[in-house]
Amino acid sequence: MADSTEQRTPRQLADAYVDAYAALDPGVAASLGVNLDDDRQPDLSPAGFEAADELDRRTLEALAALPGPVRADPAEAACARLLAERLGARRAVHAAGDHFRSLSNIASPVHQVRQVFTTVPTATEQDWAVVAGKLRNTPAALQGYRATLTEGLRRGLYSGPRQVETVIGQLGGWLGSSGAGTGQGSAGSWFADFAAHGPDALRPELDRAAAMATAATADLRGWLRDSYAPAAAGASDIAGREHYLRSSRYCTGADLDLDEAYAWAWTEFHRLDAEMRTEADRVKAGAAPLEAVEHLERHGHAVKGVEGIRSWLQQLMDEAVDALDGPHFDLDGPLRRVEAMIAPAGSAAAPYYSRPSLDFTRPGRTWLPTMDRETFPTWQLVSTWYHEGVPGHHLHLTQRMRCADTLSRFQMTLGSVSAETEGWALYSERFMDELGFFADPGRRLGFLDEQMLRTIRVIIDIGMHLELAVPADSPFHPGERWTPELATAFMAAYNGSPAEMRESEIVRYLGWPGQAIGYKLGERAWRAGRDLARQRHGAGFDLKAWHMKALSQGAFGLDDLTDQLAGL
Repeated sequence: MADSTEQRTPRQLADAYVDAYAALDPGVAASLGVNLDDDRQPDLSPAGFEAADELDRRTLEALAALPGPVRADPAEAACARLLAERLGARRAVHAAGDHFRSLSNIASPVHQVRQVFTTVPTATEQDWAVVAGKLRNTPAALQGYRATLTEGLRRGLYSGPRQVETVIGQLGGWLGSSGAGTGQGSAGSWFADFAAHGPDALRPELDRAAAMATAATADLRGWLRDSYAPAAAGASDIAGREHYLRSSRYCTGADLDLDEAYAWAWTEFHRLDAEMRTEADRVKAGAAPLEAVEHLERHGHAVKGVEGIRSWLQQLMDEAVDALDGPHFDLDGPLRRVEAMIAPAGSAAAPYYSRPSLDFTRPGRTWLPTMDRETFPTWQLVSTWYHEGVPGHHLHLTQRMRCADTLSRFQMTLGSVSAETEGWALYSERFMDELGFFADPGRRLGFLDEQMLRTIRVIIDIGMHLELAVPADSPFHPGERWTPELATAFMAAYNGSPAEMRESEIVRYLGWPGQAIGYKLGERAWRAGRDLARQRHGAGFDLKAWHMKALSQGAFGLDDLTDQLAGL
């Protein structure tokens, strides 16, 4: 990072932080679409995590040293507050040593190593030369990650057994038919398949580099299976209140009243349960929700083939863009370009979105994990793709990145708060319901089922990690205390997701405490902000204008989001 004395405003300091972080972490650089000739992989060793924390520390010190007058401008004040909150939350997570047990089925360091290959450009021979370098540097990244986990074992900081078992399985998916347990060969591995798309001139180099990456993945998998798993076998999957509060602050940008959030989620549960029963009867007369779901799975609309579902999802997003542009949003340029993609093998079960590069040469993309399926019922996917694509993550994150004239790059990218972004995406699903896009009973049941899933997340994520009791008025096991097994049964009883999705979700909540609650709590903040803005403007409230202003502001945590939205 540049000398902090050269920084005159919080925005300049925040932009310098993004530059410095991108130089430190090649995975972040690839996501942003900068430093594209850098063929390194992230340093996932203890020293690498310390270097990132040191950058955070120096940036916070520089921010605190800025003179008061530069903070007077509201835009600069918002940037300063976000920078201080985000880096402070990161430092608290680091100080607790949570990176020493950062093993989970989604968004953990090991996933970053492979994800970089889905973001780097591959249009030219030079691009593929960089890919070859990143493949060659994959073993060092995985060895560094192993060193960090080893230090965690030494300190008594273990990942939960469910996370370990799941990641071992995911790495097996990466390895494919390449000899997962031996590290021999690379044919059939994800790395080999990816490298096979490169130019013939680099074929020997790419093949050798892919074999190195494959062997390193097999070595890590073997170590996790043979050494780490036995050592962590007695560890708890439960975070506990202290860890949960720390992690939820990072994921939501707020010090939450967890008891209030837990009680509110039960209110939402009862509301949705009643609404789902009504909608299920429309799908199939006399059917309960899960009976209606089974009917839709067997007899509802479905798409055959992986390419078929990718094309169908692309068409769904293109149709949403055309329908929403004008009456509800102003959509042009990169807002109209979003690509439906198939997630690589060995991913978690949940769909996800990846934002465009800063220069928009790489568009925003939605990703569907197929979980080895060939037939795809669509009753639930419609709502999910409004969430991941349009008007959800794609409009939100892409429009924010178009605001470089008013926002720092930190506010547009690295400063994102999970609960705010997921809250908008869930708000988007409900907004599409308000507009009548779920007129078909099956699709509307899918929307409600997704709302129920996010509500269940709040209940069981807080419930499991704090070991709370099920309320006395619950229709499900009243008075019992939450365990992962009870949470799995609860989800099976009230959500129509397939069994593999439910299992992946439980593992996700246990390995990423406090993240899953942000969807519904974030949606609540977005809806409350809209309601307050409507009250303030009265008859003059313009929802389209409010949407575009809301999408164009920088990131905010839940401590600030509702008030900020109310003032637009």
